[in-house]
Amino acid sequence: MRTVRVLLVDDQELIRQGLRRMLEIEDGIEVVGEASDGEQALRVTGECRPDVALVDARMPRMDGVELIARLSVLHPGVAAIVLSTFDEDDYIFGALRGGAVGYLLKDCTPEQLVDAIHRAGRGETVLASPVAERLVAELRRAPATPSPERDPGRLSSREYEVARMVAAGATNREIAARLLISEGTVRNHVSALLRKFGVRDRTRLALRLHGLPASGKEIIT
Repeated sequence: MRTVRVLLVDDQELIRQGLRRMLEIEDGIEVVGEASDGEQALRVTGECRPDVALVDARMPRMDGVELIARLSVLHPGVAAIVLSTFDEDDYIFGALRGGAVGYLLKDCTPEQLVDAIHRAGRGETVLASPVAERLVAELRRAPATPSPERDPGRLSSREYEVARMVAAGATNREIAARLLISEGTVRNHVSALLRKFGVRDRTRLALRLHGLPASGKEIIT
């Protein structure tokens, strides 16, 4: 198992110490640094070279949302997970738009946090259930508008079916059951969609796919 290097970013020392003690006993995880705010986190990231940064949303001088946006530019290899007591839309959507790969609440279990760190280290997206529900609700509520971002070109009819279900928040298992295909086939289609839309994870793919035309005639081959 590859060891995931973790940076702890929280303005409360007690929280950082508790997280360090909890994570240090876990196999495959190494806490390589701490920071009490975003500015300090930017300084130490280059020194400790973390794979994953656990970031509090509210901090003095530079909050978690701004930190994540700057990490995405300066240190794109660092997967940022927000770990916060706040589930407000400004923090959730600001962090995800800025480049966060995950958003967890501090009432999650140790097992959930450890699993999220390993998944983020593998490049996966990790969202607390209330956060995922809010994201899906926002996608369904927001009006579909043409996107100025990368043109995906033509999609196959199957890719289009998978894309519509990803946009609705369906899991790979749910898509496989609905379309009567294997989860491996679904993963292949999702990977193809990530490439075509020029995004790196499922959350950003869902945000891009929300603008798909209802009929799909314009983009299906």
